[in-house]
Amino acid sequence: MVQSSVSAVNDVAVARSLGQKVRAYVALTKPRVLELLLVTTVPVMILAQGGMPSLWLVLATVIGGAMSAGSAATFNMYLDRDIDAHMRRTENRPLVTGEVTPRGALVFAWSLAVGSTLWLLLTTNWLAAALSAVAIFFYVVIYTMLLKRRTEQNIVWGGIAGCFPVLIGWSAVTGSLTWAPFVLFLLVFLWTPPHYWPLSMKYKGDYREADVPMLGATRNGRQVGLQVILYAWATVASSLLLIPVAGMGLVYTASALVFGGWFIVESHVLYNRAVRGEQSRPMRVFHASITYLTLLFVAIAIDPLLPF
Repeated sequence: MVQSSVSAVNDVAVARSLGQKVRAYVALTKPRVLELLLVTTVPVMILAQGGMPSLWLVLATVIGGAMSAGSAATFNMYLDRDIDAHMRRTENRPLVTGEVTPRGALVFAWSLAVGSTLWLLLTTNWLAAALSAVAIFFYVVIYTMLLKRRTEQNIVWGGIAGCFPVLIGWSAVTGSLTWAPFVLFLLVFLWTPPHYWPLSMKYKGDYREADVPMLGATRNGRQVGLQVILYAWATVASSLLLIPVAGMGLVYTASALVFGGWFIVESHVLYNRAVRGEQSRPMRVFHASITYLTLLFVAIAIDPLLPF
């Protein structure tokens, strides 16, 4: 009876340990970033199809894209584990706490990279697989290794990696690329700085401690706020380009104007608070940027499904 009890306790401990290990590896993939991948990929596939594509194709593309993004995120955490230890926002990441070893993370990252490329090659087409591989390379090498620790413009050019899901989604459906996905690529490219710079304002102390030159840590609130305004206006302007290029209808047009206008207003509020010397509340713009992009891509998904 005693042995059975001890065995049961050991089994529970093993299960709990295994669960913690799985959660640690999942955390390496930055699951919240994967949500954004889903938001941008599926609507673009619907637009490319002009209706609902095959559910299997959608699922295969999302799985491959998630593996690819997870690989890039894991490589990023592996390479940044030294600075992550100095930042409150990242001090609980698995490689900092020791829940995952550097070797384990590196093997996991390479497995996801190779697996995602092969998966997309087998289930979609060579173009989607190639774009996925390029996205990983850009995020890991160009952004993480070359730009992040060297220039305050790091997120501008490094953010290109986050633009690839729209190209992957489109190419998975059509096997080619036209002007429409490149307009969406431009949209996400211009959206990334006003999305991320407010976050860097919030955690500027962390970035200074880690010696990472994010704009929010190297410039004052007024300067950052002005840049956020300029990029917000450019983002909304680029969203309107999709109307003639892809023949978008009323739902998308109204969404681009209304939600874009709201995003611009929030960026102006951030700047005005800095000018008046008030508490800037940058996370308000950060969350607004996510909501804006989500609603805009929902409109992209709905528009082709309507009969008018």
